[in-house]
Amino acid sequence: MRALVHGLAITGVSTARALQRRGYEVVTTDDVIDDAKLERAIELGVSLGRLPENLAEFVAGFDLLSPAPGVPEGHAVIAAAVAAAVPVQSEIELAYRWEQLRPGGPRPMLAITGTDGKTTTTELTVAILRAAGIRTEALGNTEVPLVDVLDSDLEAFVVECTSFRLAWTERFRADAAVWLNFAPDHLNWHDSMDTYQAAKARIFELQASTDAAIGFVDDPIVMSHLDRAPGRHRSFGADGADYHLAGGFLTGPDGPIVDTAVMRRRLPHDITNALAASALVLETGLAAPAAIAAALATFDAPPHRLESIGSGDGIEWFNDSKATTPHAAATAIRAFPSLVLIAGGSRKGVDLSAMAAQPDRLRAVVAIGEAAPDIHAIFDGRATVVDANDMASAVRQAAALARPGDAVVLSPGCASFDWYTGYPSRGDDFRRLVHDYLGITSELETT
Repeated sequence: MRALVHGLAITGVSTARALQRRGYEVVTTDDVIDDAKLERAIELGVSLGRLPENLAEFVAGFDLLSPAPGVPEGHAVIAAAVAAAVPVQSEIELAYRWEQLRPGGPRPMLAITGTDGKTTTTELTVAILRAAGIRTEALGNTEVPLVDVLDSDLEAFVVECTSFRLAWTERFRADAAVWLNFAPDHLNWHDSMDTYQAAKARIFELQASTDAAIGFVDDPIVMSHLDRAPGRHRSFGADGADYHLAGGFLTGPDGPIVDTAVMRRRLPHDITNALAASALVLETGLAAPAAIAAALATFDAPPHRLESIGSGDGIEWFNDSKATTPHAAATAIRAFPSLVLIAGGSRKGVDLSAMAAQPDRLRAVVAIGEAAPDIHAIFDGRATVVDANDMASAVRQAAALARPGDAVVLSPGCASFDWYTGYPSRGDDFRRLVHDYLGITSELETT
Protein backbone atom coordinates (compact mmCIF):
# COMPACT_ATOMS: atom_id res chain seq x y z
CA MET A 1 0.00 0.00 0.00
CA ARG A 2 1.33 3.43 -0.96
CA ALA A 3 0.22 6.73 0.59
CA LEU A 4 0.93 10.30 -0.49
CA VAL A 5 1.05 12.93 2.25
CA HIS A 6 1.00 16.45 0.83
CA GLY A 7 2.19 19.09 3.32
CA LEU A 8 4.87 18.27 5.87
CA ALA A 9 4.09 20.41 8.91
CA ILE A 10 2.85 19.11 12.29
CA THR A 11 -0.15 17.14 11.02
CA GLY A 12 1.63 15.87 7.92
CA VAL A 13 4.52 14.48 9.95
CA SER A 14 2.16 12.77 12.40
CA THR A 15 0.08 11.32 9.57
CA ALA A 16 3.12 10.05 7.70
CA ARG A 17 4.48 8.41 10.84
CA ALA A 18 1.12 6.79 11.65
CA LEU A 19 0.81 5.44 8.11
CA GLN A 20 4.32 3.98 8.31
CA ARG A 21 3.44 2.22 11.57
CA ARG A 22 0.57 0.58 9.75
CA GLY A 23 2.66 -0.74 6.90
CA TYR A 24 2.24 1.96 4.25
CA GLU A 25 5.01 3.08 1.95
CA VAL A 26 4.85 6.85 2.40
CA VAL A 27 5.88 9.56 -0.06
CA THR A 28 5.70 13.21 0.98
CA THR A 29 5.35 16.34 -1.14
CA ASP A 30 4.93 20.03 -0.39
CA ASP A 31 4.36 23.25 -2.28
CA VAL A 32 7.14 24.99 -0.33
CA ILE A 33 10.23 23.07 0.72
CA ASP A 34 12.63 24.45 3.29
CA ASP A 35 15.39 23.09 5.54
CA ALA A 36 12.99 22.32 8.41
CA LYS A 37 10.77 20.20 6.16
CA LEU A 38 13.76 18.42 4.66
CA GLU A 39 14.94 17.55 8.18
CA ARG A 40 11.48 16.15 9.01
CA ALA A 41 11.56 14.01 5.88
CA ILE A 42 15.01 12.66 6.80
CA GLU A 43 13.76 11.79 10.29
CA LEU A 44 10.81 9.95 8.76
CA GLY A 45 13.03 8.21 6.22
CA VAL A 46 10.88 9.39 3.32
CA SER A 47 11.46 11.35 0.15
CA LEU A 48 10.22 14.95 -0.03
CA GLY A 49 9.71 16.81 -3.27
CA ARG A 50 7.43 19.14 -5.14
CA LEU A 51 4.56 17.78 -7.17
CA PRO A 52 5.74 16.71 -10.64
CA GLU A 53 4.41 18.00 -13.95
CA ASN A 54 2.88 14.60 -14.76
CA LEU A 55 0.61 15.03 -11.73
CA ALA A 56 -2.25 12.81 -12.87
CA GLU A 57 0.04 9.84 -13.52
CA PHE A 58 1.95 10.47 -10.28
CA VAL A 59 -1.12 10.61 -8.02
CA ALA A 60 -2.71 7.59 -9.71
CA GLY A 61 0.17 5.52 -8.37
CA PHE A 62 -1.03 5.82 -4.78
CA ASP A 63 -3.73 4.07 -2.79
CA LEU A 64 -4.40 7.09 -0.59
CA LEU A 65 -3.87 10.86 -0.44
CA SER A 66 -3.82 12.58 2.95
CA PRO A 67 -3.53 16.37 2.53
CA ALA A 68 -2.35 18.59 5.37
CA PRO A 69 -5.06 20.87 6.81
CA GLY A 70 -3.61 23.88 5.02
CA VAL A 71 -4.03 22.37 1.55
CA PRO A 72 -7.14 24.02 0.04
CA GLU A 73 -9.91 21.91 -1.43
CA GLY A 74 -9.27 23.29 -4.91
CA HIS A 75 -5.59 22.30 -4.93
CA ALA A 76 -4.32 20.49 -8.01
CA VAL A 77 -3.22 17.42 -6.03
CA ILE A 78 -6.73 16.93 -4.67
CA ALA A 79 -8.29 17.40 -8.11
CA ALA A 80 -5.88 14.80 -9.48
CA ALA A 81 -6.75 12.33 -6.72
CA VAL A 82 -10.48 12.77 -7.27
CA ALA A 83 -10.05 12.29 -11.02
CA ALA A 84 -8.04 9.11 -10.44
CA ALA A 85 -10.48 7.78 -7.79
CA VAL A 86 -7.71 7.84 -5.20
CA PRO A 87 -9.30 8.22 -1.72
CA VAL A 88 -8.64 11.59 -0.03
CA GLN A 89 -8.67 11.26 3.76
CA SER A 90 -7.76 13.71 6.51
CA GLU A 91 -5.88 12.69 9.62
CA ILE A 92 -9.05 12.51 11.74
CA GLU A 93 -10.61 10.17 9.15
CA LEU A 94 -7.57 7.89 9.22
CA ALA A 95 -7.46 8.00 13.02
CA TYR A 96 -11.15 7.17 13.31
CA ARG A 97 -10.83 4.15 11.02
CA TRP A 98 -7.85 2.81 12.93
CA GLU A 99 -9.52 3.40 16.29
CA GLN A 100 -12.47 1.23 15.23
CA LEU A 101 -10.03 -1.70 14.92
CA ARG A 102 -8.70 -1.29 18.46
CA PRO A 103 -8.74 -4.51 20.51
CA GLY A 104 -11.45 -4.08 23.11
CA GLY A 105 -13.33 -1.60 20.95
CA PRO A 106 -13.09 2.12 20.23
CA ARG A 107 -13.01 4.73 22.97
CA PRO A 108 -15.59 7.54 23.31
CA MET A 109 -15.09 10.40 20.90
CA LEU A 110 -16.44 13.94 21.35
CA ALA A 111 -16.20 16.44 18.51
CA ILE A 112 -16.51 20.22 18.32
CA THR A 113 -16.83 22.38 15.23
CA GLY A 114 -17.95 25.91 14.43
CA THR A 115 -16.59 29.06 12.86
CA ASP A 116 -15.63 30.47 16.27
CA GLY A 117 -15.21 29.16 19.80
CA LYS A 118 -13.91 25.68 18.94
CA THR A 119 -10.69 25.81 20.92
CA THR A 120 -12.22 27.22 24.10
CA THR A 121 -15.08 24.70 24.07
CA THR A 122 -12.64 21.88 23.36
CA GLU A 123 -10.37 22.89 26.24
CA LEU A 124 -13.34 23.29 28.59
CA THR A 125 -14.66 19.85 27.67
CA VAL A 126 -11.23 18.39 28.39
CA ALA A 127 -11.19 20.17 31.77
CA ILE A 128 -14.59 18.72 32.69
CA LEU A 129 -13.62 15.17 31.74
CA ARG A 130 -10.38 15.44 33.69
CA ALA A 131 -12.35 16.70 36.70
CA ALA A 132 -14.42 13.52 36.31
CA GLY A 133 -11.22 11.45 36.46
CA ILE A 134 -11.09 10.59 32.76
CA ARG A 135 -7.75 10.64 30.96
CA THR A 136 -8.18 12.75 27.85
CA GLU A 137 -6.56 15.36 25.62
CA ALA A 138 -7.48 18.22 23.27
CA LEU A 139 -6.82 16.78 19.82
CA GLY A 140 -7.24 17.47 16.11
CA ASN A 141 -6.79 21.16 15.39
CA THR A 142 -4.37 21.49 18.31
CA GLU A 143 -0.70 20.78 18.87
CA VAL A 144 -1.60 17.08 19.12
CA PRO A 145 -3.16 15.44 16.04
CA LEU A 146 -5.63 12.64 16.75
CA VAL A 147 -3.42 10.08 14.97
CA ASP A 148 -0.69 10.68 17.57
CA VAL A 149 -2.63 9.29 20.55
CA LEU A 150 -4.23 6.11 19.24
CA ASP A 151 -1.62 3.97 21.00
CA SER A 152 -1.87 5.95 24.26
CA ASP A 153 -3.77 5.15 27.47
CA LEU A 154 -6.30 7.95 26.96
CA GLU A 155 -9.84 6.95 27.91
CA ALA A 156 -11.70 9.42 25.67
CA PHE A 157 -10.91 11.79 22.82
CA VAL A 158 -12.00 15.43 22.49
CA VAL A 159 -11.47 16.49 18.89
CA GLU A 160 -11.47 20.06 17.61
CA CYS A 161 -12.73 19.66 14.04
CA THR A 162 -11.98 22.32 11.47
CA SER A 163 -13.74 22.27 8.12
CA PHE A 164 -10.31 21.46 6.62
CA ARG A 165 -10.33 18.11 8.40
CA LEU A 166 -14.06 17.40 8.10
CA ALA A 167 -14.05 18.00 4.34
CA TRP A 168 -12.10 14.79 3.77
CA THR A 169 -14.09 12.45 6.01
CA GLU A 170 -16.26 9.51 4.98
CA ARG A 171 -16.75 7.62 8.24
CA PHE A 172 -15.52 9.86 11.08
CA ARG A 173 -18.23 10.12 13.71
CA ALA A 174 -18.44 11.16 17.32
CA ASP A 175 -20.57 9.82 20.14
CA ALA A 176 -21.50 13.45 20.73
CA ALA A 177 -20.83 16.31 18.35
CA VAL A 178 -21.49 20.00 18.84
CA TRP A 179 -21.74 22.62 16.09
CA LEU A 180 -21.23 26.01 17.72
CA ASN A 181 -22.03 28.46 14.92
CA PHE A 182 -21.58 29.16 11.23
CA ALA A 183 -20.42 32.37 9.57
CA PRO A 184 -18.34 33.33 6.51
CA ASP A 185 -14.69 32.31 6.85
CA HIS A 186 -11.87 30.43 5.13
CA LEU A 187 -12.91 31.43 1.64
CA ASN A 188 -9.22 31.35 0.81
CA TRP A 189 -9.39 27.57 1.44
CA HIS A 190 -12.90 26.57 0.40
CA ASP A 191 -14.17 27.04 -3.13
CA SER A 192 -17.37 28.62 -1.83
CA MET A 193 -19.58 29.12 1.20
CA ASP A 194 -21.53 26.06 0.05
CA THR A 195 -18.50 23.77 0.28
CA TYR A 196 -17.53 25.34 3.62
CA GLN A 197 -21.00 24.61 5.00
CA ALA A 198 -21.00 21.10 3.54
CA ALA A 199 -17.70 20.33 5.26
CA LYS A 200 -19.00 21.49 8.64
CA ALA A 201 -22.19 19.48 8.16
CA ARG A 202 -20.19 16.24 8.05
CA ILE A 203 -19.96 16.38 11.84
CA PHE A 204 -23.70 15.56 12.05
CA GLU A 205 -24.26 13.66 8.80
CA LEU A 206 -21.98 10.74 9.64
CA GLN A 207 -23.39 10.09 13.11
CA ALA A 208 -25.43 7.06 14.13
CA SER A 209 -28.90 7.21 15.62
CA THR A 210 -27.45 6.52 19.07
CA ASP A 211 -25.12 9.54 18.93
CA ALA A 212 -25.93 13.04 20.23
CA ALA A 213 -26.04 15.91 17.73
CA ILE A 214 -25.90 19.26 19.55
CA GLY A 215 -26.57 22.58 17.80
CA PHE A 216 -26.69 26.27 18.71
CA VAL A 217 -30.33 27.28 18.88
CA ASP A 218 -29.70 30.86 17.68
CA ASP A 219 -27.95 29.85 14.46
CA PRO A 220 -30.49 29.00 11.73
CA ILE A 221 -27.93 27.27 9.51
CA VAL A 222 -26.71 25.03 12.32
CA MET A 223 -30.29 24.23 13.33
CA SER A 224 -31.29 23.38 9.76
CA HIS A 225 -28.59 20.73 9.71
CA LEU A 226 -29.51 19.56 13.20
CA ASP A 227 -33.07 18.97 11.99
CA ARG A 228 -31.69 16.51 9.42
CA ALA A 229 -29.09 14.86 11.66
CA PRO A 230 -29.49 11.10 12.16
CA GLY A 231 -28.39 11.36 15.80
CA ARG A 232 -30.31 12.32 18.92
CA HIS A 233 -31.10 16.04 18.64
CA ARG A 234 -30.11 18.45 21.41
CA SER A 235 -29.83 22.24 21.34
CA PHE A 236 -27.99 24.78 23.47
CA GLY A 237 -28.30 28.53 23.91
CA ALA A 238 -29.14 31.13 26.52
CA ASP A 239 -32.89 30.77 25.88
CA GLY A 240 -35.25 28.34 24.22
CA ALA A 241 -32.89 25.36 24.08
CA ASP A 242 -32.50 21.96 25.73
CA TYR A 243 -29.38 23.29 27.48
CA HIS A 244 -30.06 26.87 28.56
CA LEU A 245 -29.64 29.51 31.25
CA ALA A 246 -32.37 29.69 33.91
CA GLY A 247 -32.26 31.65 37.15
CA GLY A 248 -28.49 31.97 37.02
CA PHE A 249 -28.01 28.23 36.48
CA LEU A 250 -26.78 26.28 33.49
CA THR A 251 -29.76 24.02 32.99
CA GLY A 252 -30.33 20.86 30.97
CA PRO A 253 -33.22 18.55 30.16
CA ASP A 254 -32.92 16.99 33.61
CA GLY A 255 -32.81 20.30 35.49
CA PRO A 256 -30.13 22.62 36.93
CA ILE A 257 -26.53 21.68 36.23
CA VAL A 258 -24.41 24.35 37.92
CA ASP A 259 -24.70 27.88 39.30
CA THR A 260 -22.93 30.27 36.91
CA ALA A 261 -21.59 32.10 39.97
CA VAL A 262 -18.80 29.49 40.10
CA MET A 263 -17.52 30.57 36.67
CA ARG A 264 -14.42 32.74 36.57
CA ARG A 265 -15.84 34.69 33.62
CA ARG A 266 -19.47 34.94 32.56
CA LEU A 267 -19.59 36.87 29.27
CA PRO A 268 -22.42 35.74 26.95
CA HIS A 269 -20.21 33.47 24.88
CA ASP A 270 -18.70 31.97 28.05
CA ILE A 271 -22.21 30.88 29.01
CA THR A 272 -22.97 29.30 25.63
CA ASN A 273 -19.57 27.58 25.48
CA ALA A 274 -20.21 26.14 28.95
CA LEU A 275 -23.65 24.93 27.88
CA ALA A 276 -22.16 23.26 24.79
CA ALA A 277 -19.45 21.51 26.80
CA SER A 278 -21.99 20.45 29.43
CA ALA A 279 -24.20 18.93 26.75
CA LEU A 280 -21.28 16.95 25.31
CA VAL A 281 -20.36 15.30 28.61
CA LEU A 282 -23.87 14.80 29.96
CA GLU A 283 -25.32 13.36 26.77
CA THR A 284 -22.55 10.76 26.68
CA GLY A 285 -22.71 10.07 30.42
CA LEU A 286 -18.98 10.74 30.72
CA ALA A 287 -19.28 13.34 33.51
CA ALA A 288 -21.78 14.54 36.09
CA PRO A 289 -22.70 18.09 37.17
CA ALA A 290 -20.16 17.98 40.00
CA ALA A 291 -17.31 17.64 37.49
CA ILE A 292 -18.74 20.48 35.40
CA ALA A 293 -18.84 22.73 38.46
CA ALA A 294 -15.29 21.81 39.45
CA ALA A 295 -13.95 22.56 35.97
CA LEU A 296 -15.82 25.83 35.55
CA ALA A 297 -14.55 27.09 38.90
CA THR A 298 -10.93 26.95 37.72
CA PHE A 299 -11.14 27.21 33.93
CA ASP A 300 -9.46 30.10 32.13
CA ALA A 301 -10.00 30.49 28.41
CA PRO A 302 -6.86 30.05 26.28
CA PRO A 303 -4.86 33.22 25.53
CA HIS A 304 -5.93 35.67 22.83
CA ARG A 305 -9.65 34.98 23.38
CA LEU A 306 -11.09 38.06 25.14
CA GLU A 307 -8.17 37.80 27.53
CA SER A 308 -8.18 40.54 30.15
CA ILE A 309 -4.65 41.97 30.08
CA GLY A 310 -4.81 44.99 32.39
CA SER A 311 -6.70 48.04 33.53
CA GLY A 312 -6.02 51.65 34.40
CA ASP A 313 -7.94 54.92 34.73
CA GLY A 314 -11.20 52.98 34.84
CA ILE A 315 -10.54 51.32 31.46
CA GLU A 316 -10.03 47.56 31.02
CA TRP A 317 -8.00 46.18 28.10
CA PHE A 318 -8.74 42.90 26.30
CA ASN A 319 -6.71 40.85 23.85
CA ASP A 320 -9.03 39.03 21.44
CA SER A 321 -6.48 38.51 18.67
CA LYS A 322 -7.93 35.06 17.91
CA ALA A 323 -11.05 36.84 16.58
CA THR A 324 -9.99 36.45 12.96
CA THR A 325 -13.55 36.52 11.57
CA PRO A 326 -16.22 39.26 11.58
CA HIS A 327 -18.51 36.85 13.45
CA ALA A 328 -15.97 36.51 16.27
CA ALA A 329 -15.44 40.27 16.46
CA ALA A 330 -19.21 40.82 16.59
CA THR A 331 -19.36 38.40 19.53
CA ALA A 332 -16.73 40.46 21.35
CA ILE A 333 -18.57 43.71 20.66
CA ARG A 334 -21.77 42.25 22.14
CA ALA A 335 -19.91 41.41 25.35
CA PHE A 336 -19.42 45.08 26.37
CA PRO A 337 -21.81 48.00 26.82
CA SER A 338 -19.16 50.51 25.70
CA LEU A 339 -15.84 49.88 24.03
CA VAL A 340 -13.09 51.17 21.80
CA LEU A 341 -12.55 48.52 19.15
CA ILE A 342 -9.22 47.89 17.42
CA ALA A 343 -10.04 46.08 14.19
CA GLY A 344 -8.53 45.19 10.83
CA GLY A 345 -5.71 43.13 9.38
CA SER A 346 -5.60 40.94 6.31
CA ARG A 347 -8.92 39.79 4.91
CA LYS A 348 -9.79 36.21 3.98
CA GLY A 349 -12.28 36.96 1.25
CA VAL A 350 -15.20 37.59 3.60
CA ASP A 351 -17.65 40.44 4.12
CA LEU A 352 -16.74 42.42 7.26
CA SER A 353 -20.11 44.12 7.70
CA ALA A 354 -21.22 41.79 10.53
CA MET A 355 -18.86 43.73 12.79
CA ALA A 356 -21.04 46.83 12.49
CA ALA A 357 -24.27 45.20 13.69
CA GLN A 358 -24.28 47.00 17.06
CA PRO A 359 -22.54 50.37 16.55
CA ASP A 360 -24.28 51.88 19.58
CA ARG A 361 -21.84 49.96 21.79
CA LEU A 362 -18.80 51.57 20.16
CA ARG A 363 -17.10 54.62 21.59
CA ALA A 364 -14.77 54.55 18.59
CA VAL A 365 -12.91 52.24 16.22
CA VAL A 366 -9.18 52.15 15.53
CA ALA A 367 -8.57 50.71 12.04
CA ILE A 368 -5.38 48.71 11.44
CA GLY A 369 -3.67 46.80 8.65
CA GLU A 370 -4.58 46.14 5.03
CA ALA A 371 -8.29 46.10 5.83
CA ALA A 372 -8.32 49.60 7.35
CA PRO A 373 -10.20 51.06 4.34
CA ASP A 374 -12.82 48.32 4.72
CA ILE A 375 -13.17 49.09 8.43
CA HIS A 376 -13.79 52.74 7.54
CA ALA A 377 -16.40 51.70 4.97
CA ILE A 378 -18.48 49.48 7.26
CA PHE A 379 -18.49 51.97 10.16
CA ASP A 380 -18.94 55.11 8.05
CA GLY A 381 -21.62 57.24 9.68
CA ARG A 382 -22.01 54.75 12.54
CA ALA A 383 -18.93 55.37 14.69
CA THR A 384 -15.80 57.48 14.89
CA VAL A 385 -12.97 55.72 13.06
CA VAL A 386 -9.27 56.60 13.20
CA ASP A 387 -6.29 54.93 11.52
CA ALA A 388 -3.17 53.45 13.09
CA ASN A 389 -0.12 52.51 11.06
CA ASP A 390 1.22 50.03 13.62
CA MET A 391 0.08 48.38 16.85
CA ALA A 392 1.88 50.89 19.08
CA SER A 393 -0.06 53.69 17.43
CA ALA A 394 -3.28 51.69 17.82
CA VAL A 395 -2.72 51.39 21.57
CA ARG A 396 -1.99 55.11 21.93
CA GLN A 397 -5.02 56.14 19.91
CA ALA A 398 -7.34 53.73 21.73
CA ALA A 399 -6.14 55.04 25.08
CA ALA A 400 -6.85 58.62 24.00
CA LEU A 401 -10.35 57.74 22.81
CA ALA A 402 -11.47 55.57 25.75
CA ARG A 403 -13.34 56.89 28.78
CA PRO A 404 -13.71 55.47 32.31
CA GLY A 405 -16.03 52.48 32.20
CA ASP A 406 -15.03 51.56 28.63
CA ALA A 407 -13.20 48.47 27.47
CA VAL A 408 -10.48 48.65 24.83
CA VAL A 409 -10.67 45.47 22.80
CA LEU A 410 -8.34 44.18 20.11
CA SER A 411 -10.82 42.04 18.18
CA PRO A 412 -9.61 42.38 14.59
CA GLY A 413 -12.19 40.37 12.65
CA CYS A 414 -9.37 39.69 10.18
CA ALA A 415 -6.30 37.50 9.82
CA SER A 416 -2.93 38.80 10.99
CA PHE A 417 -0.60 38.04 8.12
CA ASP A 418 -0.22 41.61 6.90
CA TRP A 419 1.71 42.63 10.03
CA TYR A 420 2.42 39.37 11.91
CA THR A 421 3.21 35.68 11.48
CA GLY A 422 -0.07 34.68 13.14
CA TYR A 423 -2.71 35.76 15.63
CA PRO A 424 -0.58 34.68 18.66
CA SER A 425 2.25 37.04 17.71
CA ARG A 426 -0.28 39.83 17.11
CA GLY A 427 -1.85 39.24 20.52
CA ASP A 428 1.51 39.00 22.26
CA ASP A 429 2.63 42.29 20.74
CA PHE A 430 -0.61 43.98 21.76
CA ARG A 431 -0.33 42.63 25.30
CA ARG A 432 3.27 43.83 25.60
CA LEU A 433 2.41 47.31 24.33
CA VAL A 434 -0.58 47.60 26.67
CA HIS A 435 1.54 46.50 29.60
CA ASP A 436 4.14 49.10 28.67
CA TYR A 437 1.42 51.76 28.49
CA LEU A 438 -0.08 50.74 31.84
CA GLY A 439 3.31 50.29 33.52
CA ILE A 440 2.69 46.61 34.20
CA THR A 441 5.73 44.37 34.71
CA SER A 442 4.70 40.94 33.47
CA GLU A 443 6.27 37.50 33.33
CA LEU A 444 7.44 36.04 30.03
CA GLU A 445 4.50 36.23 27.60
CA THR A 446 3.04 32.92 26.50
CA THR A 447 0.90 31.94 23.55
